[in-house]
Amino acid sequence: MDSAPDVFDPRLYAAGIPHDRYRRLRDRHPVAWQPEPEVMGWPAGPGFWAVTRHADVAQVLRDHRTYSSTLGATQIRDPDPADLPFLRRTMLNQDPPDHGRLRRLAARAFTPARVDAFAARVRDRARTLLTAARDSAEDGTADLVRTVTDEYALLNLTDLLGVPAADRGLLLDWTVRIIGYQDPEDAPPPVLGPDGRPVNPRSPALLGEMFGYARELAAYKRAHPADDLMTALAHAGLDDAELEMFFFLLTVAGNDTVRSAAPGGLLALAGAPDAYRRFASGEADTGRTVDELLRVHPPVLSFRRTAARDTVLAGRRVREGDKVVVFHASANHDERVFADPHRLDPDRSPNPHVSFGDGPHVCLGAHFARLQLRTFHEEWRALMPAPELTGPPRRLVSNFINGLTRLPVRVRQEPRRRG
Repeated sequence: MDSAPDVFDPRLYAAGIPHDRYRRLRDRHPVAWQPEPEVMGWPAGPGFWAVTRHADVAQVLRDHRTYSSTLGATQIRDPDPADLPFLRRTMLNQDPPDHGRLRRLAARAFTPARVDAFAARVRDRARTLLTAARDSAEDGTADLVRTVTDEYALLNLTDLLGVPAADRGLLLDWTVRIIGYQDPEDAPPPVLGPDGRPVNPRSPALLGEMFGYARELAAYKRAHPADDLMTALAHAGLDDAELEMFFFLLTVAGNDTVRSAAPGGLLALAGAPDAYRRFASGEADTGRTVDELLRVHPPVLSFRRTAARDTVLAGRRVREGDKVVVFHASANHDERVFADPHRLDPDRSPNPHVSFGDGPHVCLGAHFARLQLRTFHEEWRALMPAPELTGPPRRLVSNFINGLTRLPVRVRQEPRRRG
């Protein structure tokens, strides 16, 4: 049997999702031990189990008693043990029943009705940003990330939260710092600890500014309530620490899901002109098309769990305390579940992708993300030419977020010159 290929190194993902490596793992090493060497100045770790088949990924995500979110949090790299109590304040790093209490409180605020009330505003924003990108492009091309999708995701989220317009740039800065920390171009210089090592950007030492802002905004919303999510959270019975971590989770995950998926979906359509033709002509349903784009370009590449007890997964003995990491893009391309998985099929049904997770931690904001993505692609179809790259995209250096930092595309068909 050949050795299991590396799918840990964040630099791999700068060249695209490593589908060949994922397929080798699915076929020969569906639960494969991965070393965790020092990379890009970040310290080495003890290693982890990489889970790449759809059935095994779903099993890990659904079985919180065996595969815990709270024991070691949800990122591949081990957090500083001193940071774990802090990280466990957010429901992302909790197991039931604690997770269920916070999720129910959030769900009362983050209702589909509240989200749907923003639909007209979301559509107007997509139309405005796309039109501006098209009309201001001197040569008919634009970087979609810089001109449209970063702003689109950020402004939709801040509208839903009720963040004042003057403060919106803060949320993007915090997101880039936290999500892009593995990318030497996208991230600011790391903060070094006393030992000379980079401090984890999710540690409390680097999030004080965000948490202070969350407390101030919640106090303002209690005094000046409005029809927005932060008002609802401020009155939801959360203590200060819980409210701070909800703001952190919504700011980062709520922003970056669409920030990654919107340009990723357009990149996928640029490589599948027949699928785009079916979508543009109305032959393919928009909702199904969006779910297929999420399948082929999931916003999140991996999530970690920690084994709470000895177990066996796909024939491999997993010990209590081992890190177990699921790879969403691999599961979404598992030939055992998806026929011809590398073909973008806007009519694919059923489509049980795991891009929003599975089990108790399935994404609370999936409804809002789908609304934004449907609207974005519908407005592209109405206003823009068929998606066409005009240069190479640049991907985020990350084994966690499937991000794009540049996507040069044609936004206006220039008249052909004669002669």
